[in-house]
Amino acid sequence: MTVALLPGAALAILVAAAGTAAATPIAHALNVNDPTLLRLAFGGVPLIVAATILLAAVRATRPIHVYAGIQFVLVPILRPLLLLLAGGSLLLGLTSWLLPITAALLIAFALAPRPGRHPAGWRPFWSYALPRAVSVAVDASSMWIGVLLTGALAGQTEAGLFAAAGRYALAGLLIMQGLRVAMAPQLSKLLGDDRRDEAATLYRRTTLTIVALSFPAYLMLGIFAPAFLSLFGPEFAEAAAPLAVLCVAMLVNVGVGLVQTVLLMSGRSRGHLYATLLGLALNVVACPLLIPRWGALGAAFAWSLGIVAENLLAARLARRALRRPLSSRPLWLTAAGATAVTVLAAAAGVATGGRNLPGLAVALAVFLPIGLAAAVRSRKKGRQ
Repeated sequence: MTVALLPGAALAILVAAAGTAAATPIAHALNVNDPTLLRLAFGGVPLIVAATILLAAVRATRPIHVYAGIQFVLVPILRPLLLLLAGGSLLLGLTSWLLPITAALLIAFALAPRPGRHPAGWRPFWSYALPRAVSVAVDASSMWIGVLLTGALAGQTEAGLFAAAGRYALAGLLIMQGLRVAMAPQLSKLLGDDRRDEAATLYRRTTLTIVALSFPAYLMLGIFAPAFLSLFGPEFAEAAAPLAVLCVAMLVNVGVGLVQTVLLMSGRSRGHLYATLLGLALNVVACPLLIPRWGALGAAFAWSLGIVAENLLAARLARRALRRPLSSRPLWLTAAGATAVTVLAAAAGVATGGRNLPGLAVALAVFLPIGLAAAVRSRKKGRQ
């Protein structure tokens, strides 16, 4: 805890102090009359950093429902309630956003193990943590780099279309993100005990679940892209092609499963960093080549290239880490079955209502009973 908490908290305090001191000139540069909001935002940085570290410790040492209850129940519920009480004030609104973080910080501090001296010292910890930190920053920036380059090379309209498509593409990863939270501690323990057969089995079962749930979601999202984008407004219909391209790339992403988690839980954070840097490099190189001619569609192809390359390299490295095959016959059968059922349901929807909301409604009406029946049958088979 000491090794992890002290450097992060110290850096966060420095950022908060520098930002608070420079709040007035920053406010002038941003044409903001009152720098109080900026001071509050910078002051919240140490709270967010400390809460993130302590919650990670809770996730590693407590049952997973404790972490999920704080991170995914307490904080999301408190925020809208406090925002309602804020009454539309921007300053009180930001305060309402920070207060749940403070509550999470206090609870995590009570539940986390007491800070102590790490027996292996600082260097082993940070030689693992620093590559991980850089890869997180790269992952967070990949889409937004495309948005910025699209705005610069093709205009704000195209940038807005790409951003809308990107938000939907990332939203489809919620299933995989949720399973990652539950799987990572188990995988870490199995790999730490050198129980690689069990670790590979856990990975394959998790991947099968991800494919069974995410393939239909992304296929529906890609086929009925105009319906989903219409929720942003009719002017976003032109983002249908970029969204369809991103959905194909995301099929590769979910299809390889939690290979990034395998790398991280096996201590290979550098391999994870190499994969993310490859994806970012291909994205950045392809954007200037594709965006001027194709706009948002070119940005989607560039980001898709990075996504596919990153996941294929990560899968190769994960296989080396496990020293076991990643794929299995049930996984391929699940992928094929999910694709076939979804495509047939989507074809019925397109034939009767087009690719807009009526067609999506028909497709879901056809798909959901079949999907539920398959899930029940799979559950019964798993119990036998």
